[in-house]
Amino acid sequence: MKKLLSVALLWLVTLSAGAQQKLMVTYVAKNAVRVRYSDPKVKPELPDWLYVKHEELKKADVTATVRGNVVTVKDKAGKNVFCATTHQLKEGEATLTFESPKDEFLFGLGQFQDGYSNVRGLSRRLTQVNTQISIPMLISSKGYGVLWNNYGLTEFNPCKQSVKLIKRAGAGEREEVNVTSTEGGKKEVRERHIFEATIDVKEAGDYALLLDVGQKMARRHNLLIDGKPVIEMQNLWLPPTASKIVTLSKGSHKLLAELTKDDKPVLYYNKVKDETTFRSPVAEAVDYTVFIGTPDEIIATYRELTGECPLMPDWALGYIHCRERFHSSDEILQTANRFRSEQLPISMIVQDWQYWGKYGWNSMRFDEEFYPDPKALTDSLHKMDIRLMVSVWSKIDKNSEVGKQMVAGGHYIPGTDWIDFFNPDAAAAYWKNFSERLVPLGIDAWWQDATEPENDDLEGRRVNAGKWAGEQVRNVYPLLVNKTVYEGLVAAGKEPMILTRCGFAGIQRYGSALWSGDVGNDWETFRRQITAGLGIQAAGIPWWTYDAGGFFRPQNQYTDSAYIERMLRWIETAVYLPLMRVHGYMSNTEPWNYGKEAQNIIAQCLKERYRLMPYIKRCAKEVSEKGGTLMRPLVFDFTNDVEALKQKYEYMFGPALLISPVTEPGASSWRTYLPQNSGGWTDYHTGKHYDGGQYVTTPVTKAYIPVFIRAGYTIY
Repeated sequence: MKKLLSVALLWLVTLSAGAQQKLMVTYVAKNAVRVRYSDPKVKPELPDWLYVKHEELKKADVTATVRGNVVTVKDKAGKNVFCATTHQLKEGEATLTFESPKDEFLFGLGQFQDGYSNVRGLSRRLTQVNTQISIPMLISSKGYGVLWNNYGLTEFNPCKQSVKLIKRAGAGEREEVNVTSTEGGKKEVRERHIFEATIDVKEAGDYALLLDVGQKMARRHNLLIDGKPVIEMQNLWLPPTASKIVTLSKGSHKLLAELTKDDKPVLYYNKVKDETTFRSPVAEAVDYTVFIGTPDEIIATYRELTGECPLMPDWALGYIHCRERFHSSDEILQTANRFRSEQLPISMIVQDWQYWGKYGWNSMRFDEEFYPDPKALTDSLHKMDIRLMVSVWSKIDKNSEVGKQMVAGGHYIPGTDWIDFFNPDAAAAYWKNFSERLVPLGIDAWWQDATEPENDDLEGRRVNAGKWAGEQVRNVYPLLVNKTVYEGLVAAGKEPMILTRCGFAGIQRYGSALWSGDVGNDWETFRRQITAGLGIQAAGIPWWTYDAGGFFRPQNQYTDSAYIERMLRWIETAVYLPLMRVHGYMSNTEPWNYGKEAQNIIAQCLKERYRLMPYIKRCAKEVSEKGGTLMRPLVFDFTNDVEALKQKYEYMFGPALLISPVTEPGASSWRTYLPQNSGGWTDYHTGKHYDGGQYVTTPVTKAYIPVFIRAGYTIY
C-alpha cells in the first residue's frame, strides 16, 4: 500500500516474516494519536494496565499520516512534528525508530543514576531496581512526546556492538561494608578486580556506551578508555547498567574497568545516530502514543489518558522526618516532642522497617514489646498535629502468620518471597490483611518499600498462576502494588498518601509519590539525584523526592564537617522538591545531632518550606486539576532557549521560582544561567534584579542556595 492515508483510523497491511501484520493509528485525544502495529491473528494476553481512557476520536487538532511503514504526525498548523520510520515486530521483539535531529533535546524515561538530563543518543536499559525507575515516556524540545506501551524490559537506543571485558588473574582488593537487604542490615565482603578489553572503532564520532556489570545489582560503575576515566560511580547499591556518550577517534581503544569479583562486564557501544529507538525483546505489538504540544500540554494529555493525580494532602507537603530506624513508640514520641520543643516545623514522622520484630518480615504487626499500643501512638502524634507514615513491603516472611496464609493460597511469585500482585486473588489477600491489621491503627501514610520487586526478581519466573512470563511484565509490578493499596484505601474511606520506591507510567493516578532509593551521600550522587528527579518529572510523574543527606552516610557523620556541608546542600535543595524528606541508614537524622550551626541552618530550611506552603499548595492544585508539574525541567518553560535546555541541575519549582542547587564543596558564590524571560529575574535572597538570557554569579552562604523569582509571578 503506497498511497498516503490521513483519516481518523488508519490500517496498513504488510507482510513480515510470512505473517500478515497491521498498523493501526487512532486519535485518542485532541493532541494525541495511538499507534499499534501487530499481528491481528494473535490475541493480546495482557490487560491494558496503562490507559484509563480508551475513547477514539473522529477528529483531532493533530493529523496522522501513513506512507508505507512510516507514520508522520503534524500539529494543527500542518507542520511535521514527529516521524516514525521503523515499525517492526519479529519473533516477539518490537522495535520503534523515529527521527531525532542533532539539535533536538529529549527528556524523561524516569529516574536513572547516569547523570544525564538530555537523553538524546544515550543508550539505556529500562528495568526496575533499587535507585532506578523505568518509565518509557519522553518529551522532545521539538514539540512532541512519546509513550512506549510495553510492560517488559525495554532497550532505549540499543547498541549493536559489544565486547566482554576479561578479568585479570590474581587476588583483588577486599573491603567489608554495611548494606541493606531484604533480610535487614548485613555486612558484605567485596573484592575488586581489573577487567580489560579492546575495541576497534571504524569511524570517528560520538558513541553511546552501555556498561553492564552482569549482575542484578552493581556495587561500582567504572570504565577507563585509553587511560582516561569515562564512567565512575560508587554506592553500596547501583543499577546493573551505566550509560555514557563519548567522542572516539577512529582506531583501536583500550578498555579497563575496576569492578567487583563476581561481575561479568560487557560494554555495548554504537555510534550516535539522528534517530531514537525503543526495543522490547518480549512484546505483543509495537504500541505507542504520540502527543503534540508544549510540555505542559503533553503531560496534561498523558494524565488524561493514563490517569489524573489525586490532590496530595496538605500535610504531606510539609517536612517529612525519617531515619533508619525508630526502635519503639517511645523513641518516636520523644523525637516528635523535641521537634516541637525546639520549634522545628514537622508534618510527618516515619517508622521504617523491622517494627514487626519477632513476628517476621512485613508481618503487618507491631512487636508489642517495643510498640505496646500503635493506635495510642498515632493518637498521640495527631494531638501534636503530626502524621505517621509506616513502611509496608510487598515481601512477606513465609513463616509469619500472614505468610502462611499466602503460601496456602499460592499467592507468591514462585521461588521468591514477593507477593504476586498480577494474581487478583493474591492482591485481594494482601489487602485483606493490610486493611484488617494496619488500617485500624490510624496510620496516615504508607511507605510501600521495594516495589520493583528488588533485584529484578521477575526475570525468569512466571506470574498469575503461571499465566504470564515475568519478562512480559517485569516493569509494571510497582503499578499493581500501588493500585492494590490505593483502591483499598479509597474503598475504606481513607485519604491515600503512598510513598513507593518504584513506579511505572500511570502510577500518578494512585496518589503515589516516588523517591530515589538507597543512594549514597557524595557530591556526585547528589548531582545525579537532581537529574534523576528531572527525568521522572519529564516522564509525567509529579510527586518525587530523595533521601536528603543521602541514605548511606559516613560513620562519622555527626562530626565530619565535609559531610555536614554536603548534607546541608541536600536539605537546602529539598526545600524546593515536590516533597521534602530526610532519611539515612544507621543514622539518627535529627537536626540537633549535627551541631548547633547545622541545626540552625536546617531550622531555616524547614521554616522556608512552610513559608512557601501557600505557593506549594497552589502548585499542588495545578498538578491535580490541570495536569501540572511542580519540579519543572527547563524545557517546560523555556523550550526555545537552547542555553536553558543545556542546564543539567537548574529547574523551576512551580512557574515562579528558578532553583540553582549548589553541587560543589566550599562555594561562596555560584554561577546560574537565567533563561530568556520578559521582565527578567529577581534574586530571592537579595532582591536584586537581573535580565534574562545571561549567566550571573551570586553570593551564597552555608545556609542557602541561589533562587530567583520569575518576573510576573508572585509567591506569597
